[in-house]
Amino acid sequence: MLKNTGTNPLNITVMITSDMKAAINEQINAELWSAYLYLSMSLDAESKALKGVANWFYIQWLEEQDHARIFQKYMNSQGAKVVLFPIENVPNEWKSVMEMFNDTLKHEMEVTSMIAGLMNMAVADNDYATQNRLQWFIDEQVEEEEQARDILENFQSVRDPLHHHQLDREMAKRRYVRSAPLGLDGLTD
Repeated sequence: MLKNTGTNPLNITVMITSDMKAAINEQINAELWSAYLYLSMSLDAESKALKGVANWFYIQWLEEQDHARIFQKYMNSQGAKVVLFPIENVPNEWKSVMEMFNDTLKHEMEVTSMIAGLMNMAVADNDYATQNRLQWFIDEQVEEEEQARDILENFQSVRDPLHHHQLDREMAKRRYVRSAPLGLDGLTD
């Protein structure tokens, strides 16, 4: 057993720094804004009788809330308080499904950059616990970008409205699965 001498010879961050707390708090709020964006996309698609697209974005809305909850639980585990900010306005209408997924891909790329920034901070701080939590988000962002890119390419490659209808029906099959780090945290689906 190591004797507690009050020093940290390996320079390992045991608790997250104030800067990391602030950055993760901003990320929580960004995840909630993302949820709001995807809910808006879902509602717009639904108003245009695109039930499958609406379903896909509705599930994105749920997943983004999961992401905020994962960060919130991590902050709680580190003794840090989460502070919610007002959610900024999001767009309410898109000209096409392709515009929705183009915006989705751009947005997910921005989120990937934000997560990378958090990881860079954690590495600079020798904050291995935060690095470990962020690794799940890095993997998740690879998947998020890939999904958006694939759907965008599918809609771009099909010019026939009948095939768009078939793609919409395929998207209606997507089902929500709680994000793995949440496990069974006492919340109901």
